[in-house]
Amino acid sequence: MVDELQEMEEAVPERNEDSPLPPSPPVQEEVQEEPPEVEEPALNAQDPDEEEGDARMKAIDLIAPTRLDFLAEKEAAAEPPVKTAEVIAFANQKGGVAKTTTTLNLAVAFAESGYRVLCIDLDPQGNLTMSQGIDPDKVEKSLYDVLVNDMPISEIIIKREIDIAVASIDLAGAEIAMSTKIGRERSLEKALKEVEGVYDFVCIDTPPSLGLLTINALTAANKVIVPVQCEYLSMRGLVQLQNTLRMIQENLNPDVRIEGILPTMLDSRTIHAKEAVEILEENFGDLVFQSRIKKAIKFAEAPVKGSSVLKYDSNSSAANYYRELAKEVLSHGSA
Repeated sequence: MVDELQEMEEAVPERNEDSPLPPSPPVQEEVQEEPPEVEEPALNAQDPDEEEGDARMKAIDLIAPTRLDFLAEKEAAAEPPVKTAEVIAFANQKGGVAKTTTTLNLAVAFAESGYRVLCIDLDPQGNLTMSQGIDPDKVEKSLYDVLVNDMPISEIIIKREIDIAVASIDLAGAEIAMSTKIGRERSLEKALKEVEGVYDFVCIDTPPSLGLLTINALTAANKVIVPVQCEYLSMRGLVQLQNTLRMIQENLNPDVRIEGILPTMLDSRTIHAKEAVEILEENFGDLVFQSRIKKAIKFAEAPVKGSSVLKYDSNSSAANYYRELAKEVLSHGSA
């Protein structure tokens, strides 16, 4: 093993300490050069290589166009307000209080003053329709088709002293037919939108109940006139009507309100009638109309002739009762 080590030493050349080491090559420091700054073109800048007249649109123009004149808000031209009809419902769940008589004769009094009036017979008995000389049993289309089948109301309007949307006995089944209909309480309101700009007043005669037909009338109306016979039992129904009206205001029509309570069929010769009017005024104050509809045989005779009292006997006191009422209602509206 010693011999092997000696042979290895002899194989390695001896280094002369005096001889300098070969110079090592100089180490160059690596200098990282920064890339030349490239100036980014401004948005929508024109490429110098392109000719000035080049109308080619760049992608940036599609993403963020600079000319948005066509999107600038313009002042909308003021549209004239659309004249809408005053919708008046005549309601009282008690029958025989002169609802139909009041609806027809007040409507004709409005027409005498130059207003465009539509009457709607929402009572299945069809008394308002008969009062204008139309047989409810012979009409082919009626409010039943409007409420249940969404027929345009203009198709059932017949012109007489005033325009009238007629009823038929089919209307008695309307509440059952509408029971599964969505938005059934607003069926009449939707139907009236077709003619709301055609008439100044829409007068609705309601059935003697607080069912779905009456609720439709109160939902479509903005005013309610309550005819009340000057008797104790007739006045008791006012509380129920007020409760129904309050529920409709909360859930269906917040704008409806009682225009007034109208004493009807007044016999001023009896003490009971005078006391009934006093009770009304004590409980309802200014809501009670100053007009009074007194008993008169003309109110029974006029429907037989298929006309209103104002046409049947224009100069009678019965006709003047409703002319005075029309003035009072119109003055309420102007106030």
